Amino acid sequence: MPRKRTAMHPDYLQKILNAQVYDLAVETPLDFASNLSARVGNRIYFKREDMQPVFSFKLRGAYNKIANLSAEKLKRGVICASAGNHAQGVAMSAAHLGCRAVIVMPTTTPAIKVDAVRKRGGEVVLAGDSYDEAYAHALELEKNEKLTFVHPFDDPDVIAGQGTIGMEILRQHPRQDGKIHAVFVAIGGGGLAAGVAAYIKAVRPEVKVIGVETFDADAMKRSIAAGKRVRLDQVGLFADGTAVKFVGEETFRVCKELLDDIILVDTDAICAAIKDVFEDTRSILEPSGALAIAGAKEYARQHKLKDKVLVAVASGANTNFDRLRFVAERAEIGEQREAVLAVTLPEQPGAYKKFVALIGKHNITEFNYRYHHRAEAHVYVGMQVANRAESLKLVESLKKHGYPTLDLSEDETAKLHVRHMVGGHAPQVRDGGMSERVYRFEFPERPGALMNFLNQMSAGWNISLFHYRNHGADIARVLVGMQVPPGEMDEFQAFLDKLGYGCWNETDNPVYKLFLG
Repeated sequence: MPRKRTAMHPDYLQKILNAQVYDLAVETPLDFASNLSARVGNRIYFKREDMQPVFSFKLRGAYNKIANLSAEKLKRGVICASAGNHAQGVAMSAAHLGCRAVIVMPTTTPAIKVDAVRKRGGEVVLAGDSYDEAYAHALELEKNEKLTFVHPFDDPDVIAGQGTIGMEILRQHPRQDGKIHAVFVAIGGGGLAAGVAAYIKAVRPEVKVIGVETFDADAMKRSIAAGKRVRLDQVGLFADGTAVKFVGEETFRVCKELLDDIILVDTDAICAAIKDVFEDTRSILEPSGALAIAGAKEYARQHKLKDKVLVAVASGANTNFDRLRFVAERAEIGEQREAVLAVTLPEQPGAYKKFVALIGKHNITEFNYRYHHRAEAHVYVGMQVANRAESLKLVESLKKHGYPTLDLSEDETAKLHVRHMVGGHAPQVRDGGMSERVYRFEFPERPGALMNFLNQMSAGWNISLFHYRNHGADIARVLVGMQVPPGEMDEFQAFLDKLGYGCWNETDNPVYKLFLG
Protein backbone atom coordinates (compact mmCIF):
# COMPACT_ATOMS: atom_id res chain seq x y z
CA MET A 1 0.00 0.00 0.00
CA PRO A 2 1.20 3.59 -0.56
CA ARG A 3 2.97 5.07 2.43
CA LYS A 4 0.93 7.48 4.51
CA ARG A 5 2.67 10.84 4.55
CA THR A 6 2.92 12.81 7.77
CA ALA A 7 3.82 16.45 8.24
CA MET A 8 7.35 15.40 9.26
CA HIS A 9 8.01 13.25 6.21
CA PRO A 10 8.61 14.50 2.67
CA ASP A 11 5.94 13.94 0.04
CA TYR A 12 8.25 11.97 -2.24
CA LEU A 13 5.72 11.50 -5.02
CA GLN A 14 5.37 15.27 -5.33
CA LYS A 15 9.15 15.80 -5.01
CA ILE A 16 9.90 13.20 -7.70
CA LEU A 17 7.31 14.58 -10.12
CA ASN A 18 8.88 18.02 -9.70
CA ALA A 19 12.51 16.90 -9.62
CA GLN A 20 14.85 19.03 -11.71
CA VAL A 21 17.05 16.41 -13.30
CA TYR A 22 16.47 16.68 -17.04
CA ASP A 23 18.42 19.89 -17.57
CA LEU A 24 21.48 17.65 -17.37
CA ALA A 25 20.56 14.01 -16.83
CA VAL A 26 18.95 12.04 -19.66
CA GLU A 27 16.02 9.64 -19.73
CA THR A 28 17.87 6.37 -20.14
CA PRO A 29 16.54 3.40 -22.13
CA LEU A 30 14.74 0.40 -20.67
CA ASP A 31 16.35 -2.37 -22.70
CA PHE A 32 14.99 -5.91 -23.04
CA ALA A 33 17.74 -8.48 -22.34
CA SER A 34 16.89 -11.25 -24.79
CA ASN A 35 19.82 -13.56 -24.06
CA LEU A 36 19.52 -13.40 -20.28
CA SER A 37 15.73 -13.68 -20.45
CA ALA A 38 15.93 -16.88 -22.46
CA ARG A 39 18.42 -18.39 -20.03
CA VAL A 40 16.56 -17.61 -16.79
CA GLY A 41 13.03 -18.16 -18.11
CA ASN A 42 11.76 -14.66 -17.25
CA ARG A 43 11.51 -11.38 -19.14
CA ILE A 44 14.44 -9.27 -17.92
CA TYR A 45 14.83 -5.55 -18.61
CA PHE A 46 17.87 -3.38 -17.88
CA LYS A 47 17.30 0.26 -16.87
CA ARG A 48 20.43 1.70 -18.46
CA GLU A 49 21.72 4.29 -15.97
CA ASP A 50 25.23 3.46 -17.21
CA MET A 51 24.30 5.65 -20.18
CA GLN A 52 24.09 8.88 -18.16
CA PRO A 53 26.71 11.55 -19.06
CA VAL A 54 28.76 10.51 -16.01
CA PHE A 55 28.01 6.78 -16.61
CA SER A 56 26.06 6.55 -13.35
CA PHE A 57 22.63 7.34 -11.85
CA LYS A 58 24.32 9.59 -9.25
CA LEU A 59 23.97 12.59 -11.57
CA ARG A 60 20.20 12.70 -10.98
CA GLY A 61 20.30 13.15 -7.22
CA ALA A 62 23.28 15.49 -7.23
CA TYR A 63 21.74 17.79 -9.83
CA ASN A 64 18.33 17.85 -8.17
CA LYS A 65 19.90 18.79 -4.85
CA ILE A 66 22.04 21.59 -6.26
CA ALA A 67 19.32 22.90 -8.61
CA ASN A 68 16.99 23.33 -5.63
CA LEU A 69 19.44 25.53 -3.70
CA SER A 70 18.74 29.23 -3.22
CA ALA A 71 20.67 31.76 -5.29
CA GLU A 72 22.63 32.72 -2.17
CA LYS A 73 23.72 29.12 -1.49
CA LEU A 74 24.58 28.56 -5.14
CA LYS A 75 26.80 31.62 -5.05
CA ARG A 76 28.73 30.28 -2.05
CA GLY A 77 29.17 26.85 -3.57
CA VAL A 78 28.75 23.18 -2.67
CA ILE A 79 30.96 20.49 -1.22
CA CYS A 80 30.92 16.69 -1.02
CA ALA A 81 33.16 13.84 0.06
CA SER A 82 33.47 11.07 -2.51
CA ALA A 83 36.01 9.10 -4.47
CA GLY A 84 33.44 7.66 -6.88
CA ASN A 85 30.42 8.39 -9.04
CA HIS A 86 28.87 10.94 -6.66
CA ALA A 87 31.96 13.14 -7.01
CA GLN A 88 31.57 13.31 -10.79
CA GLY A 89 27.83 13.93 -10.49
CA VAL A 90 28.34 16.87 -8.12
CA ALA A 91 31.18 18.34 -10.19
CA MET A 92 29.23 18.17 -13.45
CA SER A 93 26.01 19.48 -11.88
CA ALA A 94 27.74 22.43 -10.25
CA ALA A 95 29.58 23.32 -13.45
CA HIS A 96 26.30 23.30 -15.38
CA LEU A 97 24.73 25.68 -12.83
CA GLY A 98 27.82 27.93 -12.63
CA CYS A 99 28.41 26.95 -9.03
CA ARG A 100 31.70 26.28 -7.21
CA ALA A 101 32.14 22.61 -6.26
CA VAL A 102 34.71 21.39 -3.75
CA ILE A 103 35.23 17.62 -3.86
CA VAL A 104 37.11 16.12 -0.93
CA MET A 105 38.73 12.81 -1.83
CA PRO A 106 41.00 10.47 0.18
CA THR A 107 44.70 10.81 -0.62
CA THR A 108 44.61 7.17 -1.74
CA THR A 109 42.17 7.90 -4.60
CA PRO A 110 43.57 6.71 -7.97
CA ALA A 111 44.79 9.53 -10.19
CA ILE A 112 42.34 8.60 -12.96
CA LYS A 113 39.39 9.40 -10.64
CA VAL A 114 40.94 12.64 -9.42
CA ASP A 115 41.56 13.77 -13.01
CA ALA A 116 37.98 12.87 -14.02
CA VAL A 117 36.55 15.13 -11.31
CA ARG A 118 38.89 18.01 -12.21
CA LYS A 119 37.92 17.72 -15.89
CA ARG A 120 34.30 18.19 -14.87
CA GLY A 121 35.16 21.43 -13.05
CA GLY A 122 35.49 20.17 -9.48
CA GLU A 123 38.06 21.64 -7.06
CA VAL A 124 39.70 18.51 -5.66
CA VAL A 125 40.95 18.52 -2.08
CA LEU A 126 42.87 15.40 -1.04
CA ALA A 127 42.54 14.68 2.67
CA GLY A 128 42.92 11.59 4.85
CA ASP A 129 43.66 7.99 4.04
CA SER A 130 40.03 6.83 4.12
CA TYR A 131 36.55 8.01 3.20
CA ASP A 132 35.70 8.68 6.85
CA GLU A 133 38.68 11.03 7.19
CA ALA A 134 37.82 12.77 3.91
CA TYR A 135 34.20 13.13 5.06
CA ALA A 136 35.28 14.70 8.37
CA HIS A 137 37.50 17.17 6.51
CA ALA A 138 34.62 18.03 4.16
CA LEU A 139 32.41 18.89 7.13
CA GLU A 140 35.10 21.25 8.44
CA LEU A 141 35.37 22.99 5.06
CA GLU A 142 31.58 23.20 4.81
CA LYS A 143 31.46 25.09 8.09
CA ASN A 144 34.53 27.28 7.55
CA GLU A 145 33.68 28.31 3.97
CA LYS A 146 29.89 28.32 4.39
CA LEU A 147 29.41 25.77 1.61
CA THR A 148 26.38 23.49 1.18
CA PHE A 149 27.06 19.80 1.72
CA VAL A 150 25.66 17.48 -0.97
CA HIS A 151 25.17 14.10 0.66
CA PRO A 152 25.57 11.06 -1.60
CA PHE A 153 22.33 9.46 -0.41
CA ASP A 154 20.81 10.71 2.87
CA ASP A 155 19.00 13.81 1.59
CA PRO A 156 15.36 14.14 0.44
CA ASP A 157 16.31 16.05 -2.72
CA VAL A 158 18.93 13.45 -3.62
CA ILE A 159 16.45 10.63 -2.96
CA ALA A 160 13.83 12.39 -5.12
CA GLY A 161 16.33 12.80 -7.95
CA GLN A 162 17.08 9.07 -7.92
CA GLY A 163 13.33 8.39 -7.73
CA THR A 164 12.88 9.68 -11.28
CA ILE A 165 14.33 6.31 -12.36
CA GLY A 166 11.24 4.59 -10.94
CA MET A 167 9.02 7.07 -12.75
CA GLU A 168 10.74 6.33 -16.07
CA ILE A 169 10.57 2.55 -15.58
CA LEU A 170 6.79 2.57 -15.16
CA ARG A 171 6.32 4.93 -18.10
CA GLN A 172 8.69 3.09 -20.45
CA HIS A 173 7.65 -0.51 -19.85
CA PRO A 174 5.29 -1.63 -22.64
CA ARG A 175 1.89 -2.56 -21.19
CA GLN A 176 1.41 -5.33 -23.78
CA ASP A 177 4.36 -7.10 -22.18
CA GLY A 178 2.35 -7.79 -19.02
CA LYS A 179 2.67 -6.45 -15.51
CA ILE A 180 6.06 -5.80 -13.90
CA HIS A 181 6.54 -8.36 -11.14
CA ALA A 182 9.55 -6.72 -9.46
CA VAL A 183 12.12 -3.95 -9.81
CA PHE A 184 15.62 -4.60 -8.46
CA VAL A 185 17.91 -1.83 -7.18
CA ALA A 186 21.41 -1.90 -5.72
CA ILE A 187 21.82 -0.62 -2.17
CA GLY A 188 24.85 1.18 -0.82
CA GLY A 189 23.64 4.00 1.41
CA GLY A 190 20.09 3.48 0.17
CA GLY A 191 19.34 6.63 -1.85
CA LEU A 192 18.55 4.82 -5.09
CA ALA A 193 16.41 2.15 -3.42
CA ALA A 194 14.51 4.72 -1.33
CA GLY A 195 13.77 6.94 -4.33
CA VAL A 196 12.67 4.15 -6.67
CA ALA A 197 10.54 2.51 -3.95
CA ALA A 198 8.94 5.82 -2.96
CA TYR A 199 7.64 6.42 -6.48
CA ILE A 200 6.67 2.87 -7.44
CA LYS A 201 4.87 2.13 -4.18
CA ALA A 202 2.92 5.39 -4.45
CA VAL A 203 1.81 4.73 -8.04
CA ARG A 204 1.87 0.95 -8.49
CA PRO A 205 1.98 -0.62 -5.01
CA GLU A 206 1.52 -4.14 -6.41
CA VAL A 207 4.97 -3.99 -8.05
CA LYS A 208 7.63 -5.42 -5.75
CA VAL A 209 10.77 -3.36 -5.12
CA ILE A 210 13.71 -5.55 -4.12
CA GLY A 211 16.99 -4.19 -2.78
CA VAL A 212 20.26 -5.98 -3.58
CA GLU A 213 23.40 -6.00 -1.44
CA THR A 214 26.54 -8.10 -1.27
CA PHE A 215 27.06 -10.61 1.53
CA ASP A 216 30.04 -8.57 2.73
CA ALA A 217 28.30 -5.16 2.65
CA ASP A 218 24.75 -5.80 3.86
CA ALA A 219 24.23 -2.83 6.17
CA MET A 220 20.64 -2.17 5.06
CA LYS A 221 19.47 -5.77 5.41
CA ARG A 222 21.00 -6.03 8.87
CA SER A 223 19.55 -2.67 9.88
CA ILE A 224 16.02 -3.57 8.81
CA ALA A 225 16.29 -6.91 10.61
CA ALA A 226 17.45 -5.13 13.78
CA GLY A 227 14.88 -2.34 13.54
CA LYS A 228 17.62 0.27 13.77
CA ARG A 229 20.66 1.34 11.77
CA VAL A 230 23.56 -1.07 12.20
CA ARG A 231 27.14 0.07 11.54
CA LEU A 232 29.34 -2.58 9.93
CA ASP A 233 32.92 -2.93 11.16
CA GLN A 234 34.18 -3.55 7.65
CA VAL A 235 32.85 -4.07 4.13
CA GLY A 236 34.06 -5.90 1.05
CA LEU A 237 35.44 -3.56 -1.59
CA PHE A 238 34.95 -5.46 -4.87
CA ALA A 239 31.63 -3.66 -5.39
CA ASP A 240 33.15 -0.43 -4.11
CA GLY A 241 30.26 1.78 -5.22
CA THR A 242 27.97 0.12 -2.68
CA ALA A 243 30.55 -0.59 0.04
CA VAL A 244 28.81 1.48 2.74
CA LYS A 245 29.21 0.68 6.44
CA PHE A 246 26.33 2.82 7.73
CA VAL A 247 23.16 3.54 5.75
CA GLY A 248 21.39 6.90 5.89
CA GLU A 249 18.82 7.80 8.51
CA GLU A 250 16.19 8.87 5.99
CA THR A 251 17.02 6.12 3.50
CA PHE A 252 16.72 3.53 6.29
CA ARG A 253 13.30 4.88 7.25
CA VAL A 254 12.00 4.74 3.68
CA CYS A 255 13.56 1.38 2.80
CA LYS A 256 12.34 -0.24 6.02
CA GLU A 257 8.82 0.87 5.22
CA LEU A 258 8.67 0.29 1.46
CA LEU A 259 11.06 -2.42 0.30
CA ASP A 260 9.52 -5.85 -0.20
CA ASP A 261 12.79 -7.72 0.34
CA ILE A 262 16.58 -7.48 0.18
CA ILE A 263 18.51 -10.19 -1.64
CA LEU A 264 22.24 -10.87 -1.09
CA VAL A 265 24.73 -11.97 -3.75
CA ASP A 266 28.44 -12.75 -3.83
CA THR A 267 31.37 -11.62 -5.95
CA ASP A 268 31.09 -14.49 -8.44
CA ALA A 269 27.42 -13.71 -9.06
CA ILE A 270 28.31 -10.06 -9.77
CA CYS A 271 31.01 -11.12 -12.24
CA ALA A 272 28.50 -13.38 -13.98
CA ALA A 273 26.02 -10.47 -14.15
CA ILE A 274 28.66 -8.20 -15.73
CA LYS A 275 29.12 -10.85 -18.40
CA ASP A 276 25.34 -11.20 -18.83
CA VAL A 277 24.97 -7.47 -19.49
CA PHE A 278 27.91 -7.49 -21.89
CA GLU A 279 26.44 -10.37 -23.89
CA ASP A 280 23.12 -8.51 -24.29
CA THR A 281 24.36 -4.92 -24.69
CA ARG A 282 28.12 -5.04 -25.38
CA SER A 283 28.50 -2.63 -22.44
CA ILE A 284 30.64 -3.30 -19.38
CA LEU A 285 29.20 -2.35 -16.01
CA GLU A 286 31.13 -1.71 -12.83
CA PRO A 287 30.58 -4.33 -10.10
CA SER A 288 28.05 -2.21 -8.19
CA GLY A 289 26.37 -1.36 -11.49
CA ALA A 290 25.66 -5.05 -12.11
CA LEU A 291 24.50 -5.74 -8.55
CA ALA A 292 20.79 -5.44 -9.33
CA ILE A 293 21.09 -7.83 -12.28
CA ALA A 294 22.78 -10.41 -10.06
CA GLY A 295 20.01 -9.91 -7.50
CA ALA A 296 17.25 -10.39 -10.08
CA LYS A 297 18.77 -13.69 -11.18
CA GLU A 298 19.18 -14.92 -7.61
CA TYR A 299 15.66 -13.86 -6.61
CA ALA A 300 14.19 -15.65 -9.64
CA ARG A 301 16.15 -18.79 -8.74
CA GLN A 302 15.17 -18.75 -5.08
CA HIS A 303 11.48 -18.16 -5.81
CA LYS A 304 11.40 -20.41 -8.90
CA LEU A 305 9.91 -17.60 -10.99
CA LYS A 306 8.85 -18.29 -14.58
CA ASP A 307 7.58 -15.92 -17.28
CA LYS A 308 7.66 -12.88 -14.96
CA VAL A 309 8.70 -9.36 -15.94
CA LEU A 310 11.73 -8.30 -13.90
CA VAL A 311 13.47 -4.92 -14.18
CA ALA A 312 17.02 -4.39 -12.91
CA VAL A 313 18.67 -0.98 -12.67
CA ALA A 314 22.10 -1.09 -14.34
CA SER A 315 23.35 1.69 -12.13
CA GLY A 316 26.87 2.49 -13.34
CA ALA A 317 29.80 1.70 -15.63
CA ASN A 318 32.78 3.46 -14.04
CA THR A 319 35.02 0.42 -13.74
CA ASN A 320 38.78 0.10 -13.77
CA PHE A 321 40.00 -1.72 -16.87
CA ASP A 322 42.39 -3.92 -14.90
CA ARG A 323 39.42 -5.40 -13.00
CA LEU A 324 38.16 -7.09 -16.15
CA ARG A 325 40.82 -9.80 -15.81
CA PHE A 326 39.35 -10.83 -12.46
CA VAL A 327 35.78 -10.53 -13.74
CA ALA A 328 36.47 -12.83 -16.69
CA GLU A 329 38.17 -15.34 -14.39
CA ARG A 330 35.21 -15.55 -12.05
CA ALA A 331 32.19 -15.07 -14.34
CA GLU A 332 31.83 -18.72 -15.35
CA ILE A 333 31.99 -19.83 -11.72
CA GLY A 334 29.43 -17.21 -10.77
CA GLU A 335 27.08 -18.54 -13.43
CA GLN A 336 27.84 -22.06 -12.13
CA ARG A 337 29.07 -22.95 -15.60
CA GLU A 338 32.56 -23.90 -14.44
CA ALA A 339 33.41 -26.63 -11.98
CA VAL A 340 36.73 -26.27 -10.15
CA LEU A 341 38.00 -29.56 -8.75
CA ALA A 342 41.02 -31.07 -6.99
CA VAL A 343 41.44 -34.62 -8.26
CA THR A 344 43.92 -37.24 -7.04
CA LEU A 345 45.33 -39.41 -9.82
CA PRO A 346 47.60 -42.46 -9.52
CA GLU A 347 51.12 -41.43 -10.61
CA GLN A 348 51.43 -43.87 -13.49
CA PRO A 349 51.43 -43.75 -17.29
CA GLY A 350 47.93 -43.63 -18.74
CA ALA A 351 46.29 -42.09 -15.65
CA TYR A 352 45.76 -38.75 -17.35
CA LYS A 353 44.27 -40.32 -20.44
CA LYS A 354 41.77 -42.31 -18.37
CA PHE A 355 40.90 -39.19 -16.38
CA VAL A 356 40.29 -37.10 -19.50
CA ALA A 357 38.14 -39.91 -20.93
CA LEU A 358 36.00 -39.85 -17.77
CA ILE A 359 35.49 -36.12 -18.16
CA GLY A 360 34.00 -36.88 -21.56
CA LYS A 361 32.85 -33.92 -23.64
CA HIS A 362 33.31 -31.34 -20.90
CA ASN A 363 35.63 -28.60 -22.15
CA ILE A 364 38.63 -28.22 -19.83
CA THR A 365 39.15 -24.59 -18.85
CA GLU A 366 42.16 -25.08 -16.57
CA PHE A 367 44.62 -27.83 -15.68
CA ASN A 368 47.43 -27.36 -13.17
CA TYR A 369 49.78 -30.08 -11.96
CA ARG A 370 53.35 -30.58 -10.75
CA TYR A 371 54.91 -33.98 -9.98
CA HIS A 372 55.02 -34.44 -6.22
CA HIS A 373 54.94 -38.08 -5.16
CA ARG A 374 55.67 -41.42 -6.79
CA ALA A 375 52.33 -42.91 -5.76
CA GLU A 376 49.82 -40.19 -6.69
CA ALA A 377 49.29 -36.82 -8.35
CA HIS A 378 47.09 -33.93 -7.18
CA VAL A 379 45.54 -32.05 -10.07
CA TYR A 380 43.75 -28.67 -10.02
CA VAL A 381 41.27 -28.75 -12.89
CA GLY A 382 38.47 -26.51 -14.15
CA MET A 383 35.87 -27.56 -16.71
CA GLN A 384 32.74 -26.19 -18.28
CA VAL A 385 29.41 -27.55 -17.05
CA ALA A 386 25.80 -26.66 -17.83
CA ASN A 387 24.87 -26.01 -14.20
CA ARG A 388 25.66 -26.81 -10.58
CA ALA A 389 23.81 -30.14 -10.72
CA GLU A 390 26.04 -31.33 -13.55
CA SER A 391 29.10 -30.31 -11.55
CA LEU A 392 28.01 -32.42 -8.58
CA LYS A 393 27.23 -35.37 -10.86
CA LEU A 394 30.73 -35.14 -12.33
CA VAL A 395 32.31 -35.20 -8.87
CA GLU A 396 30.37 -38.35 -7.97
CA SER A 397 31.36 -40.03 -11.24
CA LEU A 398 35.07 -39.37 -10.64
CA LYS A 399 34.86 -40.71 -7.10
CA LYS A 400 33.01 -43.81 -8.33
CA HIS A 401 35.86 -44.58 -10.74
CA GLY A 402 38.50 -44.35 -8.04
CA TYR A 403 39.57 -40.71 -8.37
CA PRO A 404 39.26 -38.94 -4.97
CA THR A 405 37.80 -35.50 -5.78
CA LEU A 406 37.27 -32.24 -3.88
CA ASP A 407 34.84 -29.66 -5.23
CA LEU A 408 36.60 -26.26 -5.00
CA SER A 409 34.00 -24.23 -6.90
CA GLU A 410 33.13 -22.18 -3.82
CA ASP A 411 36.54 -22.18 -2.13
CA GLU A 412 37.94 -18.62 -2.16
CA THR A 413 41.50 -19.67 -1.34
CA ALA A 414 41.52 -22.09 -4.23
CA LYS A 415 40.06 -19.62 -6.72
CA LEU A 416 42.07 -16.60 -5.66
CA HIS A 417 45.47 -18.07 -4.84
CA VAL A 418 46.09 -21.80 -5.15
CA ARG A 419 45.22 -21.91 -8.85
CA HIS A 420 48.22 -19.62 -9.49
CA MET A 421 50.60 -21.41 -7.13
CA VAL A 422 50.44 -25.06 -8.22
CA GLY A 423 54.07 -25.89 -8.96
CA GLY A 424 57.43 -25.99 -7.27
CA HIS A 425 60.64 -27.97 -7.65
CA ALA A 426 60.48 -31.71 -8.28
CA PRO A 427 63.93 -33.33 -8.11
CA GLN A 428 62.22 -36.76 -8.20
CA VAL A 429 61.50 -36.38 -11.92
CA ARG A 430 65.06 -37.52 -12.65
CA ASP A 431 64.48 -40.89 -10.98
CA GLY A 432 65.30 -43.86 -13.18
CA GLY A 433 67.68 -41.88 -15.34
CA MET A 434 64.88 -40.08 -17.18
CA SER A 435 65.22 -36.37 -17.74
CA GLU A 436 62.32 -33.94 -17.71
CA ARG A 437 61.65 -32.29 -21.03
CA VAL A 438 59.64 -29.07 -20.78
CA TYR A 439 57.78 -27.66 -23.77
CA ARG A 440 55.47 -24.73 -24.28
CA PHE A 441 52.60 -25.60 -26.62
CA GLU A 442 49.83 -23.78 -28.43
CA PHE A 443 46.79 -26.08 -28.42
CA PRO A 444 43.85 -25.30 -30.72
CA GLU A 445 41.08 -24.03 -28.41
CA ARG A 446 38.53 -26.78 -29.07
CA PRO A 447 37.22 -29.87 -27.29
CA GLY A 448 39.43 -32.89 -27.87
CA ALA A 449 42.72 -31.03 -28.21
CA LEU A 450 44.06 -32.45 -24.93
CA MET A 451 42.85 -35.99 -25.71
CA ASN A 452 44.57 -35.79 -29.10
CA PHE A 453 47.79 -34.83 -27.33
CA LEU A 454 47.50 -37.78 -24.91
CA ASN A 455 46.58 -40.27 -27.64
CA GLN A 456 49.66 -39.44 -29.67
CA MET A 457 52.04 -39.38 -26.70
CA SER A 458 53.87 -42.60 -25.85
CA ALA A 459 52.26 -44.51 -22.99
CA GLY A 460 55.70 -44.89 -21.43
CA TRP A 461 56.24 -41.17 -20.92
CA ASN A 462 55.01 -39.75 -17.65
CA ILE A 463 53.61 -36.21 -17.48
CA SER A 464 55.42 -34.47 -14.63
CA LEU A 465 54.11 -30.91 -15.12
CA PHE A 466 51.01 -29.54 -16.81
CA HIS A 467 49.65 -26.00 -16.81
CA TYR A 468 46.75 -24.91 -18.98
CA ARG A 469 44.19 -22.11 -18.75
CA ASN A 470 41.51 -21.18 -21.27
CA HIS A 471 41.97 -17.45 -21.99
CA GLY A 472 39.14 -17.07 -24.48
CA ALA A 473 41.42 -16.93 -27.53
CA ASP A 474 41.47 -19.33 -30.49
CA ILE A 475 44.57 -21.02 -29.06
CA ALA A 476 45.42 -22.27 -25.59
CA ARG A 477 48.90 -21.77 -24.18
CA VAL A 478 50.08 -24.86 -22.34
CA LEU A 479 53.27 -25.73 -20.44
CA VAL A 480 54.02 -29.47 -20.25
CA GLY A 481 56.79 -31.42 -18.56
CA MET A 482 57.39 -35.06 -19.57
CA GLN A 483 59.78 -37.73 -18.34
CA VAL A 484 61.45 -39.13 -21.44
CA PRO A 485 64.15 -41.88 -21.34
CA PRO A 486 67.41 -40.71 -23.00
CA GLY A 487 67.15 -43.47 -25.61
CA GLU A 488 63.74 -42.30 -26.81
CA MET A 489 64.57 -38.76 -27.80
CA ASP A 490 64.18 -39.50 -31.54
CA GLU A 491 60.74 -40.95 -30.88
CA PHE A 492 59.92 -37.93 -28.76
CA GLN A 493 60.88 -35.55 -31.58
CA ALA A 494 58.75 -37.56 -34.02
CA PHE A 495 55.82 -37.19 -31.62
CA LEU A 496 56.26 -33.40 -31.59
CA ASP A 497 56.44 -33.27 -35.40
CA LYS A 498 53.35 -35.41 -35.87
CA LEU A 499 51.32 -33.59 -33.24
CA GLY A 500 51.11 -30.46 -35.37
CA TYR A 501 50.75 -28.04 -32.46
CA GLY A 502 53.02 -25.03 -32.13
CA CYS A 503 55.72 -25.89 -29.58
CA TRP A 504 58.89 -24.44 -28.08
CA ASN A 505 61.53 -26.20 -26.01
CA GLU A 506 61.74 -24.51 -22.59
CA THR A 507 63.93 -27.12 -20.86
CA ASP A 508 66.87 -24.69 -20.69
CA ASN A 509 64.77 -21.64 -19.85
CA PRO A 510 66.34 -20.05 -16.71
CA VAL A 511 62.87 -19.26 -15.31
CA TYR A 512 61.92 -22.94 -15.47
CA LYS A 513 65.19 -23.93 -13.80
CA LEU A 514 64.78 -21.33 -11.07
CA PHE A 515 61.17 -22.04 -10.09
CA LEU A 516 60.18 -25.47 -11.42
CA GLY A 517 63.23 -27.52 -12.36
